[in-house]
Amino acid sequence: MFSKTCEYAIRAILFIAQKSKQGVKVSIKDVAKGIDSPEFFLGKILQELSRKGIVKSLKGPTGGFYLDDESMQYSLADVVIAIDGDKIFNGCGLGLKQCSEKQPCPIHKEFKKIRSDIFKLLENSKLGEFNDLLDKRLAVLKR
Repeated sequence: MFSKTCEYAIRAILFIAQKSKQGVKVSIKDVAKGIDSPEFFLGKILQELSRKGIVKSLKGPTGGFYLDDESMQYSLADVVIAIDGDKIFNGCGLGLKQCSEKQPCPIHKEFKKIRSDIFKLLENSKLGEFNDLLDKRLAVLKR
């Protein structure tokens, strides 16, 4: 459903949120190891999320990536839009350019509801909400 880049972005941001709650700033190497992703690829993703203000970073020996209280309130939808754009929330399920209420594709009505449900789920899922699940090992970020 999401691009590989977006999948890594979501996993990385949730990992960073968990560490930030513990007061820890993490390096790209730590995030890559924590979510089982390629370090170089992850660096580009985190740079993009940093440019868009979703993740914070500090340089230097005590630096790294982190989320502050304000950043913890971003939603998973914000991360998806920052990386993949909003096509998943308003695009045609069959990839048609002209799909609309006036010219619907065969799955338009049903897919419109699914898109709406996905957006609501991701918009209502704030980055800081997953820390307890991860701390209690009721959820995982790497395979």
